[in-house]
Amino acid sequence: MADWRERSEMNGDVVFFRYVSEGMEKSHDEVFLWDLDKTYLDTAIDSLSGLMTTILEKALNKKNVPGTNTLLQSLSEYRKQQKGYMYFPIYFITASPPQMEERISEKFSLDNIRPFGCFYKDNLANLRPGRFWRLTKQVGYKLQALLQLRTRLGETVRQICWGDDSETDAIIYNLYSDICSRRLGAHEIRTTLERLNVSGEQVDTILELQASIPENDPVEKIYINLATDTDPDYYLKFGRRTLATYNTFQVALDLFQDRRIGLEGLYSVLQDMIYNYGYTPEELMKSFDEFIRRGVLGQAAYEEARAFFVEKGLLYPSYSPTVAPLKEKLVVEGRVYEMEGAHEPWIPERIDYLHDYR
Repeated sequence: MADWRERSEMNGDVVFFRYVSEGMEKSHDEVFLWDLDKTYLDTAIDSLSGLMTTILEKALNKKNVPGTNTLLQSLSEYRKQQKGYMYFPIYFITASPPQMEERISEKFSLDNIRPFGCFYKDNLANLRPGRFWRLTKQVGYKLQALLQLRTRLGETVRQICWGDDSETDAIIYNLYSDICSRRLGAHEIRTTLERLNVSGEQVDTILELQASIPENDPVEKIYINLATDTDPDYYLKFGRRTLATYNTFQVALDLFQDRRIGLEGLYSVLQDMIYNYGYTPEELMKSFDEFIRRGVLGQAAYEEARAFFVEKGLLYPSYSPTVAPLKEKLVVEGRVYEMEGAHEPWIPERIDYLHDYR
C-alpha cells in the first residue's frame, strides 16, 4: 500500500484520510463525529507507554468501548429504515499517529464500518526534545481538525458528536460550536486557546479556518463518555446539549428519545453489553433509573421504554423509578430540547472554559 503521506492531506500535525468523494461529503444534512480513543475504541494513548502499546496492537486485538459498535450499526440501520439512506456519514478523530491508519482501517472493516474520513495526529513528530508536551495536548489539534472538517461539509449540516472526559472533549466541541457561530470574537478565541496551551501558530490556523466557514452553529448534540469517572455535574456548565453518560446504554436511551434509533436498536445495545461485556441487567436498569433521576429521559420515552423492558423481563411490572420523569416541554422534529422543571439552558450564552479546566 502507498505510504500514508501519499494517501492523506496534511496541515501541521492534522492528517486527514478521505474515503469518499467531496460531493458525497457535502450531500448529507446530518453527520456523526466520533472521537476514537476511549469513546469508540478502548485505547490508552495519553501516555508514551500507552501510545506505543496502541501502535503495536493488531487490529484483531483492539477492543471496543462496550456497546459502541452495536450502537453505531443500530444508528445506521434505523436511518436506512426511516429515510432510505444507503450511506452512514461518520467521521472519526484520533490522537493516534497516521502510521496506524492501516490497522485502524482494518479494525473498521472487522466492525463493518465504512467511515467517510478519519483524522490522525502526527504525534510521532512530537517525540523529540521541546515537543514532548504536545503528545497529550489535544485542544489545538482537535479544534483544527473539526474546523477543517467543517469546510468539507454542507452549509446547513448538523453534527452529532462523541467524546470522553479524558481529553477535554466537552471544551473542544463547545469551543468549536462557539467559533462556528461567532459567539466568540477573534481576541477572545486567541486568549482562551493560549490559556489552553494551544501554540500561536495553531491559533492562527484556527482563525484562518474560521474565516472560511459558514456563520452558523452545526453542533446538534455532544455525548461525553465518563471514561475516568468525572462527576457528571461538571458538565452542567456546558448546557443540556452536552450530555455526560456512564455507558453506551445511556447514550442509546437518549438516541431513542430523540428518534435516532428504535426500541430494537436499544435492545441490541443492551444485549451486546450483557452477553459480550459482562454487564448485568440490574446494572443497566440502574443506569435507566439514573438517567430519569438526572432529568435526561422524559416521560414519553420513559413510558415507551418501560413497557418494552417489562415485556422483555428486564423490569418487574410493578417497577417505578426513584423519581418521576419530567415532561417534555420543547420537542422539535422528535428531538427533545427542553423539559418541564429543568432550568439549565440548551446552550449557555457564555461558557467559562478556563474555570476548573481539566
